[in-house]
Amino acid sequence: MREASSSGHPAPGDPGLFGPSSVTWQMHGDPMMWVAGIRALYLQALHPRAVRGVMQNSDFRKDAWGRLMRTASFVGTTTYGTTEVAEQAGARVRKIHTMLTATDPDTGERYGVDEPELLLWVHCAEIDSYLHVARRSGFRLTGELADAYVDEHRQSARLVGLDPDGVPASTAELAAYFERVRPELAAGPEARDVDDFLRRPPTHPLLVPARALLWRRVANLAYASLPPYAHALYGRTAPPPATVTRRLVTTGTILRTVPARIRWQLPPKHILRAMARLGPGARPAPYKLDRRAAILDGPGRAKRGNGGDGGRWRTPG
Repeated sequence: MREASSSGHPAPGDPGLFGPSSVTWQMHGDPMMWVAGIRALYLQALHPRAVRGVMQNSDFRKDAWGRLMRTASFVGTTTYGTTEVAEQAGARVRKIHTMLTATDPDTGERYGVDEPELLLWVHCAEIDSYLHVARRSGFRLTGELADAYVDEHRQSARLVGLDPDGVPASTAELAAYFERVRPELAAGPEARDVDDFLRRPPTHPLLVPARALLWRRVANLAYASLPPYAHALYGRTAPPPATVTRRLVTTGTILRTVPARIRWQLPPKHILRAMARLGPGARPAPYKLDRRAAILDGPGRAKRGNGGDGGRWRTPG
């Protein structure tokens, strides 16, 4: 169905897989998505078979930045690009995955990195992290909108090769998935490598002070926002949940004061390109979800909620 602009007239271009009326369109423009992306890396690394596939097929320590940027570009392309471009991005990912294998050092088993259970873990860890960090940092979403976001991303799961019918379609289903898979998680050698890198990424000597001042704080915040069982597996403590929530809200508040037009100038300018294609009414903005919340929940503020991992907190604001 063709999307409509804010004036009610048909948008002049292809809205893509999600479109300006989706939760995904609004939420993925939030700057806290970068913190969420680092949290996703921490969480994904706790699945030994999944992280082994990454480590055995790339030099993570030398190309971790590239991997993070490629993931961000994929998310931006599939969120704000045309349907054709999104489908092409998904086809490239699927093709690459079919050519990659990993070996279990304990059993000698060789397996493909495109096994459905591995793809599902990576998908769920990403969606949970995006939703968890956004909501906990003050991006208001009702329970219904959070469920809509999880459901929308059965589309992104399809792009990487999963059957959408087997992918969680709500926060409750996402939480149930994590409960089911938790016994398989462990902080093995590969997870330790990811943890070491994220805490102390290699950088030019002149940038070491900036790494200590800025990056370490972001990485620590992403780690602290993980569920308690992840902290236990990594063997590193985190501040009390209330402290973590306060820091997430503070960080989100600061980052959101940077004008969106400045943030969106960073390459590859997915959002600006989408607005040029669809018109100014396609501009992502959280207040547009407030209107949807009013329709779903009736008048008033957004409800309290929980992220996919089942943790609960009071929605800031």
